[in-house]
Order: sequence, then C-alpha cells, then structure tokens
Amino acid sequence: MRTTGYAYPWDLLDGNELIDSAGESGLDEVAVAVAYHSTRAATPWSARHSAVLARHAALYRPVREGVWRGRTLRPSPPDWVAREDSAGDAVRALGAAGIPAAAWIVLTHNSALGLAHPEYAVRNCFGETYPWALCPARPAVREYAATLTAEAVDGLDLSSVILEACGPLGAVHQHQHEKTEAVWAPSVVRLLSVCCCSACASGWAGAGLVPEEVRDRLRTEVRRMVATGELGLTEDRLPSALRAALLATRQDATDALRAEVLSAVTPGTRIVLHGDLDPWATGALPGLTPGAAADADAVVLSGWVPESGAATVAAARAALPGHLAIGGYVSVVGARVAPDIGSYVRALGAAGADELHLYHLGLAGPGRRPALRAATSAAHALGREERERHP
Repeated sequence: MRTTGYAYPWDLLDGNELIDSAGESGLDEVAVAVAYHSTRAATPWSARHSAVLARHAALYRPVREGVWRGRTLRPSPPDWVAREDSAGDAVRALGAAGIPAAAWIVLTHNSALGLAHPEYAVRNCFGETYPWALCPARPAVREYAATLTAEAVDGLDLSSVILEACGPLGAVHQHQHEKTEAVWAPSVVRLLSVCCCSACASGWAGAGLVPEEVRDRLRTEVRRMVATGELGLTEDRLPSALRAALLATRQDATDALRAEVLSAVTPGTRIVLHGDLDPWATGALPGLTPGAAADADAVVLSGWVPESGAATVAAARAALPGHLAIGGYVSVVGARVAPDIGSYVRALGAAGADELHLYHLGLAGPGRRPALRAATSAAHALGREERERHP
C-alpha cells in the first residue's frame, strides 16, 4: 500500500526534524502544498512560533509577472513566508533527503479572488455569491487553474501531482466563523450548492430549460424543505429530468476544468485526484464525473470518519475501474482519529484501498510520530502480504 503524507512548505523548511521523521516513518512520498487556500495552521514542529497565518490563498512558487500579466484571475504571493519559492525549496529539500515529493494543488478554493471578482464565483438560487468557490463553468476560472498548475509544477522533480478542489465548491465549505453546520439537511445543502451563475444557466438553456424557472424551482424546494425542520430525512421533489440537467451541467464544467488543468502537466505524470463517489458532492473532494477515472492514476476518498472509511473504500472499489488506484484519506489530528490507526489502515486495505494518504505531517507534531509509524507500518505490511500472495 503506497503511503503519502501531506505537509505545508513551512513545515519542511523550519529545520530538518519533520523531514527526518518522514524518512523514519517510511513514507513513499510527501505531498507539499504548492497552491493552497487561506488557513491558520498550527506549527507544533517549530521552536520559533505556534502557528502560521496564511491570510489568503497563495501560490508558494514565484508569481512571475510575465506569466500572469493582463490576467484578471491571478494568484497572490504569500508574504508570511520568507522564501519566494518556499514550495520549490521544500520539494528540493525532500529530494536531497531521498524522499519523493508530490505537488499538492488546490484549484477552485480561493476567497480572495472570489471577493475581488464575484462574477467568477459560484452563485446560488437566491442570487447569493460564495466567494470561496470559483465556478468551473467560467472559462477564465479554467484558464486560471491550468496556469496555476503549470506554474506550480514548473522545474520540479515530482513523484505525483495531487489535485484538490478540481471541481465545484458549494454552500458549506470553510468560510470565516462558519455557522451553517447542522442547520440544513444534506438535500438542502445539495440544492444550495447548485451554481446558478450565468455560465451555468447557459448550460441549462442548452438543455431546453428556462434559467429563471430553474432558479425559482430551486428556491421553492429549499424553502419547503427548510420549513419541515427535518435535518436528515427531507428530500427534494425536483423532477428527474431537471435533476439530470443540473448534474450534467456541473459535470461538463468539471470535466472541462480537469482537461485544461491536465493539459498543463507533462504527459506521463502520475495524477492523483481528490474526489467523492456522490456525484453531487462539492468541496475539496468534489463528486467524480463518469470521465474522471480515465484521467487519473489514483482517486483519494475521505476516510476521516473511521466508522465509515472502509465502507467508502469498498464502494469505490466496486464502482470504479480496476486499474484505478484507490486511496483512503486519513487524519492523524483532530477529534475523529482512529484509536488504533494500524487496525484502521488494515481495514481500509481489506476493503480495497491501494494507497494511504495521511493528513497532516506538519499539524500532527512530534508527539504523533508513533501514530504515523503505526499507519505506515500497517500499510507496508499489507503491501508485503499482497506481494507474497501474488509474487
């Protein structure tokens, strides 16, 4: 079972302890955040500070004026790190230590750009803009994502390119002091996450729908479901033809986004896609489209809830082509960490996982070294057992 640990550039450049730990843990690669959204990230490995405040989304490579000049959508450089090429330096530091590095790229999650250019952001049926969510139906968004990817990987020796938010974000993904959790039923969230911007509405019109009638129907359904007060049971009453047209418009935009992003990557590069089996899912792991499997070498699915992680992997193994590697995304920080992470990894492997993706090397801190070792040891033991069964 291949193992990937995730880290921020500053985690890997603040002394050598984390790189040494990654090597000791036997990770097959470390994914470095090369383009990432805003965050306040704890730095338990650092002796100089307790956290890094990344105030906005940023590209952790040089933002070259010659590449971005004249473009409305362009990344911001991070003034909270001292190095102009902190991600590149982190990748090179890992290489010097003999550890393969992957580029971890976040694409459509950018609140700074959504606030500055709301015309490119997701807009719901009430006309409200989601500034954290750039809409893939916009050609300018797809061009931005492709250029961002090209600049992220430029000149680096990489084992993989890992794509996060390679699709739409929706109603409940990481806004400031979020107060929407547990307010809406999942089916309400699904409807509030349907983008109703003019570009998406053009897709509906192409399917024979009247955009304002679609928006009105969505608003009506949201109000009806909210009025019931049933958080887990309420279902929408959209006609199946309307539901299919909404999903097809979203999937067409997602496929177009992915195609442009991949055109910026050297052919033959290993592509890892964060995704979800639910085609309506939005966020960091958006719903997989029917064509996604043909464009990726591996798909990573959320295993952050230990009680359901193995079932998620098993469902993916049954639904996705056999050549596609399936990764379980497991957190070793936070409240939902598996109490016996080695057993959890073995359960993921038994369910069909080919890869283990560990979040997050920098956030976990030195005290979590035993958990990281247990996870990677269990993953590698599964690999040995598989080779013995099929020499």
